Amino acid sequence: MGVELQTKYIWRGVEQMEDESAPVVFPQLSYQYKGLTGYVCGGYAINGKFSEVDLGLSYNYKWLTIGLTDYYYPTTNTSEDQYFNFMNRDTGHCFEGYVNVEPENIPAYLLLSTFFAGDDKKPCENEEESGEQAYSTYAEIGGHYDFLGGHQLGLAVGATFNKSYYNAYAHNFSICNIELKYTYNLMIKDFALPLSVAYIINPVCEKSHVNLIISFEL
Repeated sequence: MGVELQTKYIWRGVEQMEDESAPVVFPQLSYQYKGLTGYVCGGYAINGKFSEVDLGLSYNYKWLTIGLTDYYYPTTNTSEDQYFNFMNRDTGHCFEGYVNVEPENIPAYLLLSTFFAGDDKKPCENEEESGEQAYSTYAEIGGHYDFLGGHQLGLAVGATFNKSYYNAYAHNFSICNIELKYTYNLMIKDFALPLSVAYIINPVCEKSHVNLIISFEL
């Protein structure tokens, strides 16, 4: 169980709140049994303009993790929603499958993910393409270096291979995320409070951000 605060919600290089941006709080609850992990995570902007509910299930064996995630974005201006609409053509859910490779003795990883169903559709350029699945695909390679006891410097580079969510469905292969992150574990007696500052560049959108992240974990 934990909660995270981000001053700006940036996910895989993409700004999630372009209008009326505000800090976002992410409560999370997870359960692990052997190599199987299930979790539920929320995302709520402090100005009430954004909300998110994610469900995930993954299995880890040594250096390999495979998983499924359901992303959903509830409405914030009405009392009703369509959470139980799972019809692929008009659902508000996004369903993702992913594979993560993380060698046991090397501080690096490789992530590959694809939205295989749900609300990830190509723009309606004409009647024939309307509603077609975009299969937005994302790959990320990253690593970190620990130093001076409690300090960590991480670097990640992410790219998408098709016209996808990550490049506004406007480009083919493109680098959409370069993130340099510094993390310091602030020790309060026996409790560690990770504090992170990330400098993020999205080359395909020509945007950059600086994000402060505070994490609490029980």
